[in-house]
Formats: sequence, C-alpha cells, structure tokens
Amino acid sequence: MKFEYLFAIYIVAVNLFAYILYRIDKHKSKNTKWRISERTLIISALVGGSIGALLAMRVFRHKTKHKKFTIGVPFILVLQIAMLLLLFAEQLLPN
Repeated sequence: MKFEYLFAIYIVAVNLFAYILYRIDKHKSKNTKWRISERTLIISALVGGSIGALLAMRVFRHKTKHKKFTIGVPFILVLQIAMLLLLFAEQLLPN
C-alpha cells in the first residue's frame, strides 16, 4: 500500500478521534462529570488531529475561552500544513 494512502487514512482517523474527544468533553462539562484532560485534547491535535479539534471547538463552542486552545490549536495546524508541504514538496513541484 502506498504511503500517501496510509497517511490519508491516518489523518482522517486521528481527526475523527480528536473531534469525538472534544465532543465527549463538552458533553461531560455540561453534565459536571469526569472530564478529558486538556493535555489529552492538545495531544490529539498534535498527533495530526488539529482540523478535527478546531472543527469541534467551533461546532460545540468548546475551549474557546482558553488561549492554549484558541491560539495553540490553530498554530499546531499551521505547523502541520508547513510540515506536509515540506514532506510532499517534490510531488507538488513540476519537474
């Protein structure tokens, strides 16, 4: 299987996972239950789930008052895009 195909599957899965984590944490915060740690939420963005995390933050209005999330998650996304551009630069540039 090609690296790009496996990578795409990974990105979709980790973003879905991050989105679900943020959704669960929002639900638990409304019901004053045990919460998912902020560290876990940030790590889910760091391992490639920054799009899912950002989307969940917007959709569920969750963690939008915490600078480590409102600045940190978009910053992580920008870094990940830059890394992807470097990783796939050869394929993107014409010969």
